[in-house]
Amino acid sequence: MDILIFKTDVTNKKKVSKVGTLLTALPAVQQWNFDLEDCDRILRVVANGLSPRHVESALHSVGIGCEELAY
Repeated sequence: MDILIFKTDVTNKKKVSKVGTLLTALPAVQQWNFDLEDCDRILRVVANGLSPRHVESALHSVGIGCEELAY
């Protein structure tokens, strides 16, 4: 199981819902959550064998900025 952490431009619940729809459609994703109070609006994804690039690409395809952060 991997924990992927991303900086995003998600600022409201509507965008959180849009991301949630994308992520729940991916079978590899076990859990996900946002920290919108953090200055980087952090998205954490717990998944099995999911590439960070795949998450970035999925979010970019719907107009959401997303960049993996090293931790």
